Amino acid sequence: MTVIDKVAWIRLENGAILSSRSRGKDVYYLPGGKREAGESDLDTLVREIREEMSVVVDPRSASPAGVFEAQAHGHPYGTVVRMRCYTAHYRGTLRPANEIEEIAWLGYADRHRVSPVDQVIFDHLRRGGRLR
Repeated sequence: MTVIDKVAWIRLENGAILSSRSRGKDVYYLPGGKREAGESDLDTLVREIREEMSVVVDPRSASPAGVFEAQAHGHPYGTVVRMRCYTAHYRGTLRPANEIEEIAWLGYADRHRVSPVDQVIFDHLRRGGRLR
């Protein structure tokens, strides 16, 4: 089994979750990405969100929101994404940057539009009454 280690930001507002779609992709993903050598989870979170969403995450406000796993979208069977998720406050105006073509606020009805690991997260948030 191959594991892809990622860090993601769970940003909920009014019962919807912030999601992003990269150029050329057909599904949405939670903002975040892979860590670079020597980075902590929070280093990765701050860097990735700045690069993708054009905002600054406050690492002092970050709180673990869970670790989730599922088959990696678009990868051979047996490749799993392990996503360490955090909530955190931010400064700035959300807007797509770099490879991100679109950002969207999604509800549970949009579950079919997200990657498999995000579907697991959507289910978790719905059970907790946090995702409409």
